[in-house]
Amino acid sequence: MLEISELAVSYRTSGGVVPAVRAVSLRVGAGEIVAVVGESGSGKSTTAHAAIGLLPRGGLVRRGRIAFDGRDLTTLSEKDWRQVRGTGIALVPQDPTVSLNPVRRIGEQVAEVLLIHRLAARNEAAARAVELLRRAGVDRPELRARQYPHELSGGLRQRVLIAIALAGKPRLIIADEPTSALDVTVQKEILDHLAELAADDGTAILLITHDLGVAADRAGRIAVLSEGLLVEEGPARELLAAPTQDYTQRLLAAAPSLSREPLRPCRAEGPEVLLSVESVSKTFASRAGSVQAVDDVSFQLTRGRTLALVGESGSGKTTTARMAVGLETPTAGTISFDGQDVTQLSPAELRRLRRRFQLVYQNPYASLNPRFSIADVIGEPLRAFRVGGRAKRVAELADQVALPSSVLRRKPAELSGGQRQRAAIARALALRPDLVVLDEPVSALDVSVQAQILNLLVELQDGLGLTYLFITHDLAVVREIADQVGVMRRGKLLETGPADDVLLRPREQYTRDLLAAIPGGEQVRA
Repeated sequence: MLEISELAVSYRTSGGVVPAVRAVSLRVGAGEIVAVVGESGSGKSTTAHAAIGLLPRGGLVRRGRIAFDGRDLTTLSEKDWRQVRGTGIALVPQDPTVSLNPVRRIGEQVAEVLLIHRLAARNEAAARAVELLRRAGVDRPELRARQYPHELSGGLRQRVLIAIALAGKPRLIIADEPTSALDVTVQKEILDHLAELAADDGTAILLITHDLGVAADRAGRIAVLSEGLLVEEGPARELLAAPTQDYTQRLLAAAPSLSREPLRPCRAEGPEVLLSVESVSKTFASRAGSVQAVDDVSFQLTRGRTLALVGESGSGKTTTARMAVGLETPTAGTISFDGQDVTQLSPAELRRLRRRFQLVYQNPYASLNPRFSIADVIGEPLRAFRVGGRAKRVAELADQVALPSSVLRRKPAELSGGQRQRAAIARALALRPDLVVLDEPVSALDVSVQAQILNLLVELQDGLGLTYLFITHDLAVVREIADQVGVMRRGKLLETGPADDVLLRPREQYTRDLLAAIPGGEQVRA
């Protein structure tokens, strides 16, 4: 159905022409799921966007052929492309927040495809849109069709993108990292649905992912890209069981695992409690009524250890972490930091205490000021608290997180995702805190970069005596780094204990369900 031969794509930039894809050839047959894997910058998304004629400005196919049903797509005009997109090839993009129009209702956005391709009359399009939402696995589709994107969860928004892709009854769906930011259970539901389309309708799926577990579970064949080149391709099970290329072997070695030894041995709890959370609850008021985000949660975190709070979106883990550092006020309960009741402090007292706890967020690009240089980003807390010797301290911090001094003059947009996260960690360490709250710090990173950041966090903890509160939905990552694990669901802390006990011998069915939803099975975890 799709045949890409010796594809080469370059981008024109202010610094000259940059090659993104140098020589990629692959095929996708009817009803087949082919996964393209590789790190950021490997060329996998560029290959996918070239296949649907949606290269960003400056992108140019310099060589090769892209054929769909035997038709060469590289020669199409924009008018011809409009006949192929939607009805022949459809795209499910990575970020539904960016891809959906925030001021239009969901039903209108699904119906738009039907109207553009004249697949339904205007008076039929709304009902057809509801049916497409139902087919994409959206619950209460009649209600969802009347809602706006911000009123839906991330998983539901991703299902809306699938409904939009299905509207034109395409023969090929290109899914570009469709689940990278989703909880493992929601991820499983989305991927299950794509697999059903391939099996029931003969729809071909080209799955772009950096997650080898997803590729192992879902694809019949895997193509591995590195620096714009196809380095290895073959049946999924064979390629993952016996990769022939060093690059593929490194990707597999970097994938987080439940079966290998953690990055550091799990240790017994120490005697000194740094953070104590006692019977904490949080209720948010809204026009629709009150929402219980956290419900009677209690735990203790001892100095120099890592406690991971895990759970799906909406479980209350991030709200709990924000209350722990004084960014949210509990409705009930007490939070003590090094013996001080955080909930009873005045704003001035809380500001002084904030030097001792810092946050690292999920998205380093969004959390760093794009107008600042990296040196300014790292030095920002030092300026805020009027700490002297900033230039020397910034250089010391960059060295601690293995950032070359040459990047200190650059802006965040000029750094890779891993470098930006290192800068965010350096900023968090600037004031020499005791506690660092890490909110999904590696979920958006490639597995090799993820492994580097996790190793860095362990080294910093050992060297500086740091205490971590680690927020994540990825249980495999938890085993790599955590001493203690707490599992949250619907605001409640269901179970807590040493990492090995919770992850390898869970008491709660919900924890077992989370573990079962981790992609990859034994193919990646062995």
